[in-house]
Amino acid sequence: MKPITPVLFLFSVSLLLLTGCLSPITLNRAVLVYDEAVTKAESEQLLINIARAQHHEPIHFTRVPNIAATFDFRVNAGGTPALTGDSGGLLMPLFGGSVAENPTFTIIPIEGEEFTKRLLTPFHQNKLTLLLRQHFDVDLLLRMMAQEVRLHPDRLHNLEMYQELNDQDHYFYFKHGRQHGNSRSIHLTEAQEHRLRLRRHRHQKQIVYRNSPKTQTSYEMFRKVVLHLSAIQDQQQLYAEPLTFERSWTIPANSVSAEGFQALEKEFTVLYNPHDNTYTLSKQLLGPVLITNYDPDILCCEERAELYDLTSPWIGNDVAFDIRPGFPGGDWPIQGSFRLRGFHAILNFLGHSLNEESEYPVDKDSRTPPIERDENPPMTMDLIVSDTLPDESGLSVKSHGKYYAINTAEPYAHWNQNAFQLLYILFRMTITDAPLFGAPSITIAK
Repeated sequence: MKPITPVLFLFSVSLLLLTGCLSPITLNRAVLVYDEAVTKAESEQLLINIARAQHHEPIHFTRVPNIAATFDFRVNAGGTPALTGDSGGLLMPLFGGSVAENPTFTIIPIEGEEFTKRLLTPFHQNKLTLLLRQHFDVDLLLRMMAQEVRLHPDRLHNLEMYQELNDQDHYFYFKHGRQHGNSRSIHLTEAQEHRLRLRRHRHQKQIVYRNSPKTQTSYEMFRKVVLHLSAIQDQQQLYAEPLTFERSWTIPANSVSAEGFQALEKEFTVLYNPHDNTYTLSKQLLGPVLITNYDPDILCCEERAELYDLTSPWIGNDVAFDIRPGFPGGDWPIQGSFRLRGFHAILNFLGHSLNEESEYPVDKDSRTPPIERDENPPMTMDLIVSDTLPDESGLSVKSHGKYYAINTAEPYAHWNQNAFQLLYILFRMTITDAPLFGAPSITIAK
């Protein structure tokens, strides 16, 4: 009989190779399958909640913070003598194996403080800026995220008034800043008092246009404003950058020790004034985001003072804009701010647009430049609601006896798909730091 030791060695090697090959394959399949399942579940939840909003039902989400999957690999091998022929003295290999999968999911409803933060809290302006830098259409972003636009009247008249202010007035305004509390320490010049009255007048006279088809005049003006910004964006001339302001303070030189001076130099630009033995501390601070049709860095002192008033008081869910003459889109100079809404309000807007608050076409203003591809869909996100499953609908859900699906028919298939992608991204951007209960995403044991 031939020795069997080499044969058993080959069996052992084959067993190890088979086990090593199965583990990466199973890991890859598990990651892809679970990822697809979670994405599909969240996408369908979005459509279902739009249907709930359409019927004025409570909006409800559940999340899957943890997926723990344990895989048990069992592989066996053996040998048996050949039964017939001259090869009866040889061993024939026998292989067997099994794979057992034990997934564990954690499903938690979004409620309490998490519900408030994720669904009710308005979006911060920084998230709008981040999405603009991902090349989303500003028209789509604002139609979905903004609940209203506030326009400031007499924009050109106000600008001319600000340009009359001289550099000395601006120096006081920015170098000393605004002070509250003890008003006796503030000495306003005539120009500064005029600026304060102008600011009060402007905020009292601002006009609010809501992004709601129920109010035709407001809705159409809102649409015209965002179309105007979209036309400027099509020319690659729309800026959305945080304003930079310089603040300065004056302190007596004898009040600063050597150690304190070194600490100040780390945070401020320090200038010594020998005539009155004082230090002037200056520091650049980032302010709120401003959307413009020009580079904000070209602004002079008086114009920066105007923008300071435009964005003050700074509200995190407001996004100011300033469209000036002499630049792209300057034939319609407008100034104001958008007020962003929360995710719950977005779902209500999309749901109500399916029946009692249906959106409708709105043409651009005659002063607005041409829009690329004349892209101006009547609906922010067009959904198909039907009794039967739409053909080639892709993602769809059945709710309230109807099928809900994204309208992928031309000419606005690309727009609608981008709108749903934006809705999904906004939902993901609301995620808070939730506890993970110590469970890993995927655990594989061999």
